[in-house]
Amino acid sequence: MKVLLVEDEAASRQMLEAILAAQGHEVVPAENGAEAWGVWQITQHRVVVADWLMPQMDGLELCRRIRAHAQAPYTYFILETVRSGRGNFLEAMAAGVDDFITKPIFPDELIARLKVAERILGLRHELLTLEGLLAICSYCKRLRDEHGTWVPLERYVEGRSAAQFSHGICPDCYETHVRPYLRE
Repeated sequence: MKVLLVEDEAASRQMLEAILAAQGHEVVPAENGAEAWGVWQITQHRVVVADWLMPQMDGLELCRRIRAHAQAPYTYFILETVRSGRGNFLEAMAAGVDDFITKPIFPDELIARLKVAERILGLRHELLTLEGLLAICSYCKRLRDEHGTWVPLERYVEGRSAAQFSHGICPDCYETHVRPYLRE
């Protein structure tokens, strides 16, 4: 994954960059939130690992700005922090943070949290794919699945989600199809 790493302490930044690169991630480092904001506006990294306390712009403000861009692809945001307590947790969650990692950072914990980010982003991609364009027959309204088989809409959706269908008649179809039939 491409990871935007935002850390103002040079030694910590270099250590984290080495850990992430060793796991095969492409890392773009930034020294503070303001620099990271400029990078994110151009690249829209899908994963950001950012320190909370930084000069110029802190991690929470960076997260808020990213979340304000609703049209952008979703960015998974991990906040590094030495802060603890319920109030800090709630403040960070309100800003849109997805996950926390406590300083000092242990490599195996960071790796595990990035695997969670990868899973979440993968599920999001699957969901968006499901919401994407579907091949549908203009006449019978069956959908073509991934095997090329034409299946009823209900079976297609029920097989890929928790949705279940109940059937009814909309007002337009009632007027067009049912009412004339009842008059006969």
